[in-house]
Amino acid sequence: MNRTRTNDRFARTRDGSTHSGRGGSRFGSSARSRSGGPSRSGGFGRRPAAQGEFALPRTITPALPAVEGFADLDMPGALLGALGSQGVTVPFPIQAATLPNSLAGRDVLGRGRTGSGKTLAFGLALLARTAGQRAEARQPLGLILVPTRELAQQVTDALAPYARSVRLRLATVVGGMPIGRQASSLRGGAEVVVATPGRLKDLIDRGDCQLSQVAITVLDEADQMADMGFMPQVTALLDQVRPEGQRMLFSATLDRNVDLLVRRYLSDPVVHSVDPSAGAVTTMEHHVLHVHGADKHMATTQIAARDGRVIMFLDTKHAVDGLTEHLLNSGVRAAALHGGKSQPQRTRTLAQFKSGHVNVLVATNVAARGIHVDSLDLVVNVDPPTDHKDYLHRGGRTARAGESGSVVTLVTPNQRRGMTRLMAAAGIVPQTTQVRTGEEALHRITGAQAPSGIPVVITAPVVERPKKRGATSRGRRRPVSTARRAPARQSTAGSAA
Repeated sequence: MNRTRTNDRFARTRDGSTHSGRGGSRFGSSARSRSGGPSRSGGFGRRPAAQGEFALPRTITPALPAVEGFADLDMPGALLGALGSQGVTVPFPIQAATLPNSLAGRDVLGRGRTGSGKTLAFGLALLARTAGQRAEARQPLGLILVPTRELAQQVTDALAPYARSVRLRLATVVGGMPIGRQASSLRGGAEVVVATPGRLKDLIDRGDCQLSQVAITVLDEADQMADMGFMPQVTALLDQVRPEGQRMLFSATLDRNVDLLVRRYLSDPVVHSVDPSAGAVTTMEHHVLHVHGADKHMATTQIAARDGRVIMFLDTKHAVDGLTEHLLNSGVRAAALHGGKSQPQRTRTLAQFKSGHVNVLVATNVAARGIHVDSLDLVVNVDPPTDHKDYLHRGGRTARAGESGSVVTLVTPNQRRGMTRLMAAAGIVPQTTQVRTGEEALHRITGAQAPSGIPVVITAPVVERPKKRGATSRGRRRPVSTARRAPARQSTAGSAA
């Protein structure tokens, strides 16, 4: 890619355009040091803050205008070809608005609801600007930090075909998986690392990774990283990347927990918000169902027995396991997902749910972000969330990418007042209905029906193992040193068979 042409194009627009007035750049006279002082976005004035949010930075350098199509972007031809082969033809609004600026090297602060296309918004820019470079062992060139293993895997899966098109190597670094294998992929050289903060820190402490060559850093769902207590680890990692490098922060919500990151690490960023963080998706219906405590368990069971898939959220791992066992005994194909499961278990459960092998995913908030399932039209809050952000992210598993869906929250009498406050904080006016099991209203809203009552067992799909080839004949004589090693080799092969 012609970097000089890109920067010249940016410079001309910066000098002559008055578009939006929200952008910024480190090129030319507007370049600022990241060491402190006036370079911080807070030094350019602040916008009035929405409820629960920090005041977004107002920067002085205009943003490049949005594009209408990917072909209008200065990206490698291989990337454009990969977009076409993946059936991605028209950019989502957040992609059209931010990509011209991120491709020009600008820092970006982007907010868009879940399912709005944030992954490609930052991913295409990172891959395009890294294309043609080769990473040394243990020294990645790009870094994407995410809060959960599930989101890390989703980001990796989404970017993999585009990375292959420009011959860039991706490495996924998350907890719950063998650290030795991840260290090996970093030693082999990976241009882009997708990581959760804790595991990346472990690898750095082991000497298996260093961030001094990272020129582009992305924070995805930074507010959740702050909510989960990762802020010290995130800032420690950001302090290790190249100080003059590009930073992009994308999230579905931006609150005061993220303010530190914006002020400290983003230099004159382009600010783009697809929609207010509390805004409801137009293709999503919100229902609050008032149920009596004694009736809630049966209502939950009947909703789970509906035709089609559903995610059900509860507060605790114990409650998730208990409901899953009850649903299986009632004849509902259900599986549990929570932080107490190993990563292979979580990966297998998600695969079964996405394939339709399991109809009901019973989960804690671990499934509230980073999970995309096509044509999922119902999310049920069996336990109402305690925070409006959790509500928005749980609900964001449905009505993604223009599809329609419903979010249903079961509320007992003692929870009604708290739910009213939560909905007001989320900026949502739900449809409220008093329901009882077996009534038409419950079926009309959720598709609830009586379960079969025949217990089911969810079995893992059978995977055929490849046959071992090239076994050594037992009758052949070997040198003494080789013969001594033979039993160990045979034992290993036997244990794998």
